[in-house]
Amino acid sequence: MTEVGATRTGMALTDRQRIAWLRLIRSDNVGPTTFRDLINHFGSAERALEMLPELSRRGGSVRPIRIASVADAERELQTAESYGARFLGIGEPGYPPALRQIDAAPPLLAVKGRLDVATRPAVGIVGSRNASISGAKFAAMIARDVGRAGYAVISGLARGIDAAAHQASLETGTIAALAGGLDQPYPRENLPLFEEICEIGLAISEMPFEWEARARDFPRRNRLIAGTALGTVVVEAASRSGSLITARLAAEFGRLVFAVPGSPLDPRCHGTNGLLKDGATVTTSPSDVLEALAPLSPLDLFQPPEVEEPVFDGDDRTPTPPAESERGRIVEALGPTPVEIDDIIRHTGVAASTVYLVLLELDIAGRLHRHPGGLVSLAMPV
Repeated sequence: MTEVGATRTGMALTDRQRIAWLRLIRSDNVGPTTFRDLINHFGSAERALEMLPELSRRGGSVRPIRIASVADAERELQTAESYGARFLGIGEPGYPPALRQIDAAPPLLAVKGRLDVATRPAVGIVGSRNASISGAKFAAMIARDVGRAGYAVISGLARGIDAAAHQASLETGTIAALAGGLDQPYPRENLPLFEEICEIGLAISEMPFEWEARARDFPRRNRLIAGTALGTVVVEAASRSGSLITARLAAEFGRLVFAVPGSPLDPRCHGTNGLLKDGATVTTSPSDVLEALAPLSPLDLFQPPEVEEPVFDGDDRTPTPPAESERGRIVEALGPTPVEIDDIIRHTGVAASTVYLVLLELDIAGRLHRHPGGLVSLAMPV
């Protein structure tokens, strides 16, 4: 069976598949990892949607699961079209190639603007909202030079460093990653900049239209930046800055992390100086970034795929439900402490396919927490 995003030469969704994908990712308890597992178990989004109620019941849920309707999906697609945007599946041309490679990549991205910008290797530039003049100037210098070298620049549309990076790379290609829906850019003061980006650059989001960003949505936005970029440059970040989340994610994805040193007396530099202590690349000029990225850029990873409709080998399949004794052993092995799935398999002696299916049942029922690194834990009753 072909996994999500793993086609031979690329993938194009049919209209029917796009609606089914959108319904699935918008249903309760279905995140990117769960979406992938559902497709791989059941062969198609349509079959996965049919199975959600049974999976939720088998996982121990006491309430019916909310499944996004066809009307809901069609309404969101129409909203996107009226806004001049569209939804891209993970393997379709225009989907950022590097983002496809990360764990839990968004199955669908809402995009508005020039899709060719997303096919280039990208550099992330992030930093303080309350940027100094010198910090903003340095971020702009990095953005201009990497843009002239052929890279797209991706950032989060925030005030300060993000805005400076976007503004400096408008002509060469910039990508704005949003924490809310594409029709809810934040902050509102950057709306003129956002509109320019949509005209000659690209805006992306994994959130529904009309979704206003909340505090917990910004780490997801940071994941888009870190996953789309080959490397992320951090300019002025305080000790508890969201930019450090982006840097940590970039490192987890195996991407390069660059940090601009700053004064130990400036709180805006405490986070970046800490990154340097942890091994980030010292960055005092654009050449530091370009020289480090040069060996990575020609990789086939960043070539746009050819268009090919998804092919699933064989008919939709329904895995045999696990035996109650097997399910019991797996649930008993879980607890509030995150563990590796391989450890569950070894500890229980249950077949890997069965363990993954039980975890999927628990996930759909809202009884499983997924953690970075593929770890899982049991959600404790409140």
